[in-house]
Amino acid sequence: MAKRKSGSLGKYWGYLLFVVVITGWLTQSVGPAGLLALSGLTTVFFLFRVPVWCGALTRDRQPCRKNAHGLLMGCSYQQHKWQKLKFAVVPPKWRELNRGLWVAPEKSVATTAAFCGMISAVVATIDLIAK
Repeated sequence: MAKRKSGSLGKYWGYLLFVVVITGWLTQSVGPAGLLALSGLTTVFFLFRVPVWCGALTRDRQPCRKNAHGLLMGCSYQQHKWQKLKFAVVPPKWRELNRGLWVAPEKSVATTAAFCGMISAVVATIDLIAK
């Protein structure tokens, strides 16, 4: 089975979608239902698909530098996937997760975009309910 090669647009489509969401809010050209859908897709991209470093703690207590998909997903090591999931679900681990979300510029941008997508989805839902 041949491995599918993804181009730049295939790996980074969420950034383009994030720009569309921001433009939609600023120009009021997209309705609340459209903004809800676009914001949801943007949030899913940044949490589960954006290419970033893993960042899970290794045995040396250093962040893992292997490639991962998404802020909440680990690299190819099964233990790193479970560690990142535990960081997201267990409240005492949230501080460690938060520390890992801001360690590199690409993670900072992805984290900010994910938060903006979540806030946009909530506001669009409230706007949709209010109408």
